[in-house]
Amino acid sequence: MKLSNQTQLSEFLLLGFSENPALQPLIFGLFLSMYLVTASGNFLIVLAILTDPHLHTPMYFFLTNLSLVDVCFTTTTIPKMLVNIQMPSQAISYAGCLAQMFFFLLFGSLDDFLLTVMAYARFVAICHPLHYTVIMNSQLCVKLVLVCWVIGVLNALLHSLLVLRLSFCMHVDIPHFFCEINQVVHRACSDTFLNDLMIYLAAVLVAGGPLSGILYSYSKIASSIRAISSAQGKYKAFSTCASHLFTISLFYGTIIGVYLSASAAPSSASTAAASVMYTVVTTMLNPFIYSLRNRDMKRAMKRLLFHK
Repeated sequence: MKLSNQTQLSEFLLLGFSENPALQPLIFGLFLSMYLVTASGNFLIVLAILTDPHLHTPMYFFLTNLSLVDVCFTTTTIPKMLVNIQMPSQAISYAGCLAQMFFFLLFGSLDDFLLTVMAYARFVAICHPLHYTVIMNSQLCVKLVLVCWVIGVLNALLHSLLVLRLSFCMHVDIPHFFCEINQVVHRACSDTFLNDLMIYLAAVLVAGGPLSGILYSYSKIASSIRAISSAQGKYKAFSTCASHLFTISLFYGTIIGVYLSASAAPSSASTAAASVMYTVVTTMLNPFIYSLRNRDMKRAMKRLLFHK
């Protein structure tokens, strides 16, 4: 594979949200606050689960992985954006842009896959409760997470290698706060047909496949809940899925919203602003969703923070 662009281009310029100097302190403070809330909230979830033996179950094992991935996902983009706000130059090196793109695709797809695995765990717990501990044994849980990582790495590596084959002009401005793959590919001087094709195929397989699995799992869960005779039993079964359902709705809803808004009004500024929803806001809200609506998590949090 010919790496023809490495001699032509040394850096990209990330334009961010606004070039207005008066807005930069506000943007910096807002995103720094959201990043700190995201990191501290997700790390608290991890610590609470690790220190509470009652939470050493398959569902919380997957939640631990999801929280760690959420921190990594946000760390891929926000720290660099904060540095650029404080620096005279908003440049990111060619290698840095490729690395950011790789890790953004990796952790974004891992979020997707882990939510699917968690849906499967809920399906087994509600539809096959007597066989739950046999089916969702520790070996299977580890294997499922490893499969998520392998597919995520292969997907990110494929797109990164395809970008390497592109040639870029000497000066490339990216109207975004990170190296989003569509923005980078569409600023190439060479033919991008193969890149566009693989982006669409990956969107169908990497996003559509897990979404289909989630919808199937919850269709079976809904059927099982309807078959429960008592209202209390139905409520208890549904309450175990509520946090996960809300997270899925937020994750897919924001992504769909971003691409619909980009199609309806293809303004670079509006696309960058909409991208904040799934890159920062969803990862920031996940700890609140799982802790506020979950009695076991609230108990573990109190024990961790107040030693009760």
